[in-house]
Amino acid sequence: MSFFRPKRPLNSDGGEAETVSDPKVSPDERIYAVGDIHGRDDLLLAMFEAIGNDITAHSDNRVARLVFLGDLIDRGDHSRNVLDVITKTIAAEKENNIICLRGNHEQALLDFIRDPLVKRGWLQFGGLQTIGSYGLTAPRGRTSDAELTRIRDELKQAMGPHLDFLSTLPLSFRSGDVFFAHAGIDPARPLSDQSERALLWGKSSFLTEDGLRGVRVVHGHYDSADVVSTPGRICVDLGAYYSGCLCAVRLDDEVNVIKVTA
Repeated sequence: MSFFRPKRPLNSDGGEAETVSDPKVSPDERIYAVGDIHGRDDLLLAMFEAIGNDITAHSDNRVARLVFLGDLIDRGDHSRNVLDVITKTIAAEKENNIICLRGNHEQALLDFIRDPLVKRGWLQFGGLQTIGSYGLTAPRGRTSDAELTRIRDELKQAMGPHLDFLSTLPLSFRSGDVFFAHAGIDPARPLSDQSERALLWGKSSFLTEDGLRGVRVVHGHYDSADVVSTPGRICVDLGAYYSGCLCAVRLDDEVNVIKVTA
């Protein structure tokens, strides 16, 4: 059953839409959108190499941009290394062509830092692996309020600039008629009025509806065995932390899939 279907198709601004086929990124851009990494630094390094080779093979007047779709951290064992690689690569990139979006796991960590007592659930949500990646002793069993506060303080100090980096990540990015967000959108609302919860945590209706006319959404969050591609969306989360496979899509005049494996 459909969760939501507007009486009239909406465009990205909420008005009545004309029929637009095959939404594309801006004609002067070539976008590489990378799915959920979840602490797999080995796959991240392999993906950087694969994308670098692909950029060389398709060199033209377009600007090549990398968009990381969030969930850089948690669940895998090397979140610190992932953030090290990405932040150092961004610092060395003079053209500012690397965009990192915030995922729900980054948000969960930030929420834990803000209030470890209320947001202690992050520990079992992948946070234990992230804590361990910073050389800290992860708690076992029932954790007291005092222990949670101590862990928060130690993690905050250990993360240093990484925490500042995560706190500034945007929730979305757009190129042409393609919209990038970690968990997709709420199809009942125009792009200009999306909620943080929909962008980070998802809406069930997004997976069952046609989406917004004239817009294609590229996202992660919903892991599957292979890329999911429909006229309205592309999902590139292949569950890297357990599958050993990280996926990206190259978007220009067409869509091409890039996969790397452990």
